[in-house]
Amino acid sequence: QLQVVESGGGLVQPGGSLRLSCAAPGYGLSGYPIGWFRQAPGKEREGLSCINTNSRIIHYADSVKGRFTISRDNGKNIVYLEMNSLKPEDSAVYYCAATLYYCKATLSRDDYDTWGQGTQVTVSS
Repeated sequence: QLQVVESGGGLVQPGGSLRLSCAAPGYGLSGYPIGWFRQAPGKEREGLSCINTNSRIIHYADSVKGRFTISRDNGKNIVYLEMNSLKPEDSAVYYCAATLYYCKATLSRDDYDTWGQGTQVTVSS
């Protein structure tokens, strides 16, 4: 059964960068569209970005467009989320998720079936 694992979170200063990774140990991600989401305390889980299996379809939420970049390396079975110009309001637990369907601009959590445990990102000076 597919399981996904996030890594790369941590503490970063405002304006800094982090790169998150999403992997599936013992399994392959290459056949799944992948989405990135985040959830801050007291807030709903927010869809940030998704990428289809061949990287030809990518969507971003307005809140991260121009600052975050999603990519995938199917040879390594990893999906990345490069985050630049980070702001304190980007602090949250970040999740990757796999779907059996496709990457849609709506970035709805309801479309995703398999979730990781999340990785904490804290943006603070």
